[in-house]
Amino acid sequence: MTTKEKALDYFSRNFHCSQAVLAAYADKCGLTEEQALRLGGCFGSGMRKGEVCGACTGALMVLGALYGQCDEADLESRGRSNKVNDEMMDGFAKKMGSCLCRDVLGCDVSTEEGVRHARENNLFKELCPKVVADAVDVLEEVIAANESR
Repeated sequence: MTTKEKALDYFSRNFHCSQAVLAAYADKCGLTEEQALRLGGCFGSGMRKGEVCGACTGALMVLGALYGQCDEADLESRGRSNKVNDEMMDGFAKKMGSCLCRDVLGCDVSTEEGVRHARENNLFKELCPKVVADAVDVLEEVIAANESR
């Protein structure tokens, strides 16, 4: 099963988009499945406020685990994590038109009306899986570009 298929499988099993992306990479991040699912649990639907899309946030958590600064004196890793962050956010926005959940979905899921609109228009079942897949695609591009440097 590819990483993208894993992410889509998690999403199809009623996990948030953020959980789906992070859990698909759990082994590469040194996390257990349970740790990844718990860690990603509060980031779906743009942290339930329509902010940065959870699929994008899950990808950023992966990049943080792979490239994030963990030594206060290691400013090179800080620069690298800033760079991959920008690459992910820019690549995702280019693919989806925005990094914000409310823009991607075309409704504000922080409101009852927005959630109702998303459900009535099958956005969580039809659009969100595409968003998860696209987030994984961008993430894979960022990882590949940084492995070759």
